[in-house]
Amino acid sequence: MRSRYSAFVLGLDHYLLASWHHTTRPDALELDTGLRWLKLVVEATEAGGPFDDEDFVTFTAIARGPEGRLEQRERSRFVREDGHWFYVDGAELG
Repeated sequence: MRSRYSAFVLGLDHYLLASWHHTTRPDALELDTGLRWLKLVVEATEAGGPFDDEDFVTFTAIARGPEGRLEQRERSRFVREDGHWFYVDGAELG
């Protein structure tokens, strides 16, 4: 989760696509260059230990854009394949 957030901060769309599970990965990704990501708060994790192949992360990402402060709150699902974690999908939370 933290590495994907850092990729958003740095505008590394190639890393975001590479760390996205092939079953849900889009063909291309267009990042919003008008946003400046400021903070990531990981609120909860479920599983994700050394013997788990699936993990859920609830987080809030805070950014500033032309219209002011923005918060994205999500519960993301990750899976581990061949020792690597991949983002599968997420559900936005209130």
